Formats: sequence, structure tokens, C-alpha cells
Amino acid sequence: MGRIAQISKVIAEGGYDKVFHQTFECLPDEKLKKAYACYLSTSHGPIMGVLYISTAKIAFCSDSPVAYVTEDNKNQSSIYKVVVPVAQLRSVTPTASQQNPAERYIQVVSVDNHDFWFMGFVNYDGAVKSLQEAVHGG
Repeated sequence: MGRIAQISKVIAEGGYDKVFHQTFECLPDEKLKKAYACYLSTSHGPIMGVLYISTAKIAFCSDSPVAYVTEDNKNQSSIYKVVVPVAQLRSVTPTASQQNPAERYIQVVSVDNHDFWFMGFVNYDGAVKSLQEAVHGG
């Protein structure tokens, strides 16, 4: 059901390219290469959203606001975003769960050793290829 809502939003807003440029700060000549619906694994569980791969960065944005509690114990929510400039990418490693090989993940590591785990891709092989091209300047 969440994917249907996401696709409806993307169509209503003019496509992934338009959503990407509205959601993230972009360079004047930056072009979106690919967008993949997926989940980002976090310590609070997986977050559904879209992984964008552009000529300058990879970026993830949640489909809906994520709830959290502030330091003063107030409930808040906000869109979850991750941005890593292409020049800061160190590696992309495709991997599968040993218990369930159908569960496939993509680990993205930045040069400052932050790692991000993406999963739930409809087009897993395409996402791996696009991310590896981003790391290698392709």
C-alpha cells in the first residue's frame, strides 16, 4: 500500500526528477541518473523511501515523516534524509542474508566510515550496478 501512495505522489509531483530537485539542494548542472524505491535500515527499523543516484550524490528520502522523541520528551516527526556526495563514497557491497538468501542488501560506505544498508529493491541488480558506477565515477 505504501508503494502505491509513493508512486501516486511521484506522478502528481511530476516524476522522480522533479521530486529529487525539490527535496534536495542540487548543483546547477546536477542530473538525476536513477531512482529506486527501497528501505534504509536504521537502528529503529527499516524506513521506506527512495534512493536517488545523481551525477553529484546519492540521497535517500523517506516516503513519510518518521516519529522520534526530542531531548525534552516531546514527540516530533520529520522526513528522514541521507545525502552522501559521490566524491565521499568509498564502497558499495552487495550482500545476502545467510539465513534467507532472498533477503538481499546493499552496503554503502563513505570515506569517513559511515555505513548505510539499503534493502527491499524491486530491481536489486540495477541498484547495485548504478551504485557501483557512482563509486567508480561512471
